Amino acid sequence: MPLSRREFTARTAIAGAGVALTGTVGALATAPGALAADESTAQGAGADGKHCAPGYGPLVADPAGLLALPAGFSYRVLTHSGVTKLESGESTPSNHDGTAAFEGHRGVTLLVNNHELKGKRSGWAYPVPLTEGLVYDPGAAGGCTVVEVRRGGEVAEWVGIAGTSTNCAGGSTPWDTWLTCEENEDLAGKNGMTKDHGYVFEVDPHDRRANQDPRPVKAFGRYAHEAVVIDPKRGHAYLTEDASGPNGLLYRWVPPQGFRHGRGRLRTLADDAGVLQAAKCFDSSGRFVDDLSRATRIGTVYGVDWVDVPDRDARTVPVRKQFGEGEVTRARKLEGMWWADGGAYFVSSFAREESPGAAHDGQVWFYDPKRRTVRLTVLIGVNADPSVEGGYDGPDNITVSPYGGLIIAEDGSGLQHLFGATESGRTYPLARNELNIGTEAEPEYSEFTGVCFSPDGRTLFASIQDPGIMLAITGPWRRKH
Repeated sequence: MPLSRREFTARTAIAGAGVALTGTVGALATAPGALAADESTAQGAGADGKHCAPGYGPLVADPAGLLALPAGFSYRVLTHSGVTKLESGESTPSNHDGTAAFEGHRGVTLLVNNHELKGKRSGWAYPVPLTEGLVYDPGAAGGCTVVEVRRGGEVAEWVGIAGTSTNCAGGSTPWDTWLTCEENEDLAGKNGMTKDHGYVFEVDPHDRRANQDPRPVKAFGRYAHEAVVIDPKRGHAYLTEDASGPNGLLYRWVPPQGFRHGRGRLRTLADDAGVLQAAKCFDSSGRFVDDLSRATRIGTVYGVDWVDVPDRDARTVPVRKQFGEGEVTRARKLEGMWWADGGAYFVSSFAREESPGAAHDGQVWFYDPKRRTVRLTVLIGVNADPSVEGGYDGPDNITVSPYGGLIIAEDGSGLQHLFGATESGRTYPLARNELNIGTEAEPEYSEFTGVCFSPDGRTLFASIQDPGIMLAITGPWRRKH
């Protein structure tokens, strides 16, 4: 049922008041070129009224040339493409991306790590090995590995799924599995593929047998998937699409009546099970919003209706092109998602001339399923010089911190960071990639990916995508306000 203007006005009045829960993100703006937060959040005063700098202090250069961290923090390399080995003796695959951490038995932490490898296997030095029984398409290079970190520090790694393509982000489920997303729309016969791609697959880090004979969750649709979260109360799946020409969409999958989630249940769904829908936003005056780049103020709230997708498997026309003007709301580079605070945080990485609204270098939105609204919680102004320390651009993977606020992986130009956004609306640097994969004259730094905390909150995991290095970061974590 569409949301009425009266309902929307009432709900935005409530949503605009903010939510006082652990992990809730406040208004945020970052220099340079940022749009300022309001005075109550921009000052960042402590309980005694004095100015308190956010974060953990300045980043300290790494003598090893890998990762700059604040004083008191340290890192450990868990996997390194071409250096570390899988249990099979084969090399760790390259191009690390989306990751989630799960609690295993006897103090073990299990991480499922995507490998964003597109196209033919021959194009990559370290593709995901074609482990027997775990292969979807033998022509594809991507997939996931499972990394086991034991209490004594030992690390083991094995294949969770192989033969998938461009495994970018994804999301964990309430039943402790991983949903890996293909950011790809290749049909069989294209780019060396023998099967259709553009799907979501489930990987169980706890049970290797459950990963045998991989099957796509076709009910979630076939498009350039980025990330996915599951509403643990209602069972809905929310999914982002990283695509252009036209810009991608925010999706919702509504399960069929009587369906109950759980381990292995997604494999039982019919290809057309449930309803796949795309978001359609409107402002408090009831006016349609064509693109999320139209929002220029932190705290902007839009109502959301959901429009059914005509052909979710997109045999002839990509899903995002199946809608006419005025039917759905788009956004450039819809990226990472994280479920927290009763809703879904999701990213639009940047907007330029391909978007009809204002240029920006990153947004984070919060979708509230109860109120059926989205609220702009993070807005990063255009960074005029990303090669200079002090600003950020291109948020991608995100996680909600157990210490408050967000931790965001940067995938922009120039310097690449992990940075935090406090609940009071301020940013701080947490790590900087110092591994130069370019030249001294023209340095280049790969994006950060796969940011997530261990189940006990003591370790932050993140990866450097190129060449593919998974890191465990520890230090004097404390509550961020």
